[in-house]
This record gives sequence, C-alpha cells and structure tokens, in this order.
Amino acid sequence: MTNVIRAMRDHPSAVLLLGQLVAVLAYPFLDGSTAGRAGLGVLQLLLLLAAVAAVRLTPAFSWFACIFGGPATIFAVWESVAPTEGWVVLTSAFFHVPFYLFVSYAMIRYLFHDDVVTRDELFATGAAFTVVAWAFAYLYAAVQVIWPGSFGDHRQWFDLLYLSFTTLTSVGLSDIVPVLPHARSIVMIEQVAGVFYVALVVARLVGLAAARARRSDV
Repeated sequence: MTNVIRAMRDHPSAVLLLGQLVAVLAYPFLDGSTAGRAGLGVLQLLLLLAAVAAVRLTPAFSWFACIFGGPATIFAVWESVAPTEGWVVLTSAFFHVPFYLFVSYAMIRYLFHDDVVTRDELFATGAAFTVVAWAFAYLYAAVQVIWPGSFGDHRQWFDLLYLSFTTLTSVGLSDIVPVLPHARSIVMIEQVAGVFYVALVVARLVGLAAARARRSDV
C-alpha cells in the first residue's frame, strides 16, 4: 500500500490520466444515476486540482482554483440534478471551460519547465489532451443551449464528449455533426487545437532529443 501511495504521489499526471479514462468508461454505467453523475463530476475536479497542485502549485493557480474550481464543483452536482435546465448548463460551462483550459495550460507548462522529460511528464501529455477534450465538451453544451439544434437533435453531455474526442483527435468517426454555423466554428477551433497540440508535443520531444545529442557530442 505504501508503494502505491508513493507511486501516486510521484506520478500525479498518471493518476489524472487514469482517472479521466476511468470516467470515460464509467459514465455509460452511471448515466441513469443522478448521484453517480454528480460523484463522477466532483471526483474529476478533485483529481484535476490534486494533479495540478502537485506539479505546478502557484499563487495564480490557487486563485483560479478558488474562483472557477469551487463553483465548477458545485455546478457539477447541480447539472447532474437538473441536466435540462438551460441556465444551469450555461453557468456550469462558464466555470468549467476556463478551469479545464487553465489546467491544461498548467500541465503543458509543466512539460516545458526544464530540459528533462520524466515519466510523469509523458503521462501529462495524455492528461492535458483529455482535459482539453472535456473543456470543449462543456463548450459544446453551452453552444447547444444558446443555439438549439446546433448538433441536430438535442445531445446528451456524453454525446458531446464523444464528439469532442473525435474532433480533437481528428479521427472523423463521430456520427454527431455540427449543423449550425456557430457550432461549426467551435468545432473548427477544436480541430486546430488538436493539430497544434500534437505538433507542439512532437516539436518538444524532437527538440529535447536534439539537445541531448548535442550534449553527447561535446
């Protein structure tokens, strides 16, 4: 047990990535349970806070966590109780989207903070990617409230998360498509973000490999 706790402490990004993937697998089983959806939402936010606090605890993050993370936790529960209330969905997105994007930014900075790639930083590349997908899913939920019919029929939140993952990875496997112009605009932004993220990570790893080769030649 001690070894497990030590491993979790040494690899917070791995814990976050595992938690995100478990949430994806668990959500279909909990979709019909208000308590299950609420618990899953709160657990995800706690994992985000713990992971980023472990890797990049700064005064700015502390303030951001209080301003956006706290209300996001409350509305994660509220939205699971009233998923069809438009103002609840909008307010939830208002707090969730910037919080998730800030967390992804903090994790990307964690990747670039030195010239050594640790095992946890490799996990952070995947964790930051999933966090961005979650942010856009909440953004799609808000778009659907503001412009009804943006994605054809009204979509459940897990459907929008599926759309977000397929858009961010550019695999094109989604049967959910943006219909209205505003929805298409947001989808295009996520497509650009997905391509840019992959290019950013590849450039980082190639740059580190080149720097290591130069040091070896000296």
